[in-house]
Amino acid sequence: MNWEFILGRSLSSAIGSDAAVFALAAIGLNLHFGYTGLLNFGQVAFMALGAYGLSVTVATLGLSLWWGIPIGLALSVTLALLLGLPTLRLRADYLAIVTIAASEIVRFVARSVSMRGVTGGSFGLSGFADEFYAVNPIPGGSYGFGVVQFSARALWVIAVAWGLVAIISLMVYVLMHSPWGRVLRSIREDEDAARSLGKNVYSYKMQSLVLGGLFGTIGGFMYAISQQSVQPDTYSTPVTFYCYAIIILGGTARVLGPVLGSMIFWGLLSFTDTALRQAVGAGYIPTAIMDGTQVGQSRFVLLGLGLMLLMIFRPQGILGDRREIALDAH
Repeated sequence: MNWEFILGRSLSSAIGSDAAVFALAAIGLNLHFGYTGLLNFGQVAFMALGAYGLSVTVATLGLSLWWGIPIGLALSVTLALLLGLPTLRLRADYLAIVTIAASEIVRFVARSVSMRGVTGGSFGLSGFADEFYAVNPIPGGSYGFGVVQFSARALWVIAVAWGLVAIISLMVYVLMHSPWGRVLRSIREDEDAARSLGKNVYSYKMQSLVLGGLFGTIGGFMYAISQQSVQPDTYSTPVTFYCYAIIILGGTARVLGPVLGSMIFWGLLSFTDTALRQAVGAGYIPTAIMDGTQVGQSRFVLLGLGLMLLMIFRPQGILGDRREIALDAH
């Protein structure tokens, strides 16, 4: 087995564009779940609206890519209001039910035959991010060290995506150390106590839902640009649970928890995938036990076992605090 290649692929995935995209989405989910105590099971819907807001603007409407950004953000705010207005006065489980249903509604609407002229239906849209790559200041070629290499296009996406992660993480740090952030934490711990102190709990929850959704939408922008295509089944419910796994792994209610969690999550996925494929190819794992087509599922089994062990021995995550996961959902 070529361990240099395996470790190189793992490191490339840990710092690649997918890790940055999921860090953005998980930062938004961390604002919902970690800091406010909102059970949002539909973060992928905000990502999908960002991706389709961008792609439809260019591929269908024929407008500039840069118009797609405010359009996607406006769609995200609209969805957050539609989800939050009827549910945020109720118990947390109502929001969970509504958000997971909304994410599936968004996906099925995007892939429906009647929307094929707008969203491309089940085939999706592609070739809409040329304007983004046209402003790439990095000269053509390959960049990196050792077996970790990126093309100029990939490096441009990675630089922008991780730059957004840094900016949004700093924003979250400032917000969580402000009076607004302290109110969110108090709502998470005991919203009745916050309400008794004169805080408009409903308004603060709505603000958190909108802002966290916007972060997810920005992640959707970058994912669509990095893939140069949008396909509805990419934005299925498991994506939200990947984000939950990321914040649990990194540490709930920690600014850098989603960032570290995303890097570890994608690094481990790549490590197990590459290592298992090489082990099967070299005959270390008999085909009677596992073949190449089963590696994709097996890596998630191994990652799940790792998360189970983490929850047993360190339930607060790598950077977390046990007190931050003692949520009292209402």
